[in-house]
Amino acid sequence: MRTFLQVIELAYYKMKKLLLLFCLFMAAHSFVFADAIAIDHFVVKENPFAVDEVAVVATDTAGVIQENVNGVFTFVMNGFQEELRFEKGTAFYRHKLDRSSFLYAKHMNDSGTHSILYYIYKHDSKLSPIHISWILLLAIPLGLVLLAYMFKRFIIIAIIIFCIFLYFNYHNGLSIPTFFESIIDGLKGMF
Repeated sequence: MRTFLQVIELAYYKMKKLLLLFCLFMAAHSFVFADAIAIDHFVVKENPFAVDEVAVVATDTAGVIQENVNGVFTFVMNGFQEELRFEKGTAFYRHKLDRSSFLYAKHMNDSGTHSILYYIYKHDSKLSPIHISWILLLAIPLGLVLLAYMFKRFIIIAIIIFCIFLYFNYHNGLSIPTFFESIIDGLKGMF
């Protein structure tokens, strides 16, 4: 028969083993449920390493590059699905831009759809991405309709300006569905 001291010593070693096993499970649990990296904000910049190409940079809300973003992420660029490989928060869009055009970049993840419309202005051998707000896209046609409604004499001028606006958008790669999709995504972002 065991003495009282032997029983306590046996219980102490079993508790020690259980505590060690519990610590190992907790350590394994922290590795299994690591945070997934998501891109919630991004900007388009000129690619410094290639001529006539742009780069997509993952940023936070303050515009600081998220260098922890690494891997392959799916983007839709002007309606075409692209697999972009991010390294230290930057991915290169490997399509040459022959002339100034619109670039509609969209990324979907668990937190929602994130999309941005840019006008890539090409001058000399440089590209200058200009962010186009959905508010501006909505304000120009509404402003023309309002002017035509307020001043009946300017209806024909407003129609001509609206046709030039549509031609400019279409000629530079902004189709009507992309136009409305950009406005709808902007409205969704408000709510």
